[in-house]
Amino acid sequence: MNDLHVRLAEDTDLATLVRLRDDAARWMLAQGITGQWQPGQLDEGHFRKVMTTGEVWLATVGSRVLGAWELWWEDEEAWGPQPPVAGYVHRLMVDRSCARPGTGRLLLRAAERRIAAAGREFVRLDCLAGNARLNAYYVAAGYRVVGHKAGKPQPGGAPKSFTLLEKSLCSFDAE
Repeated sequence: MNDLHVRLAEDTDLATLVRLRDDAARWMLAQGITGQWQPGQLDEGHFRKVMTTGEVWLATVGSRVLGAWELWWEDEEAWGPQPPVAGYVHRLMVDRSCARPGTGRLLLRAAERRIAAAGREFVRLDCLAGNARLNAYYVAAGYRVVGHKAGKPQPGGAPKSFTLLEKSLCSFDAE
C-alpha cells in the first residue's frame, strides 16, 4: 500500500478515533471476542488525554482513515517502572469496512518505525490474556511473550489480565 500516509491525530480527529474504536469493538463482539473492548467505553476525552501524554496516529489513504493507534512512552500500569528504552503500542485499530488484509501489520510497522526513530530499543504492547487469536497475531508479527500482568486497570471498564509482548528494534531497518 504505497499510498498509505501516517500522521499525528489532531483535535479535529477525535470523533473519528471514537468511531474507529467503537467499530473495532463491535467487530470483536461479532467474532465472539467478548472480554476485550465494548462500544462506548472510550470517548473523545480519552484520546485527547493520550494526545497530551503520548501520541495518537492515524493512517490514511487519500482522505479515507484506515486505522489508528496510540503510542505511549511509558506504561507503568502494565510494565512497572522502566528505563526509557521502549515505546508502547496501544489500541491498534483498523477500519474493516475499507482496509485491505494486512493493514494492521502495516500500522504496526509504522509504529515500530516511529519508536526506532525516537532511539528506543523495544516496542512493547499488552494483549488480553484470554484472546488467543490476537496473542498469536502479535507472535506471528515477531513479538515474544515476556510476561503477564493480572488486574491491569482499564479505562471505562474493570481490571483485566494481559499478556506482555515485546519486540527488539536493534536490527530494525528504518527503510
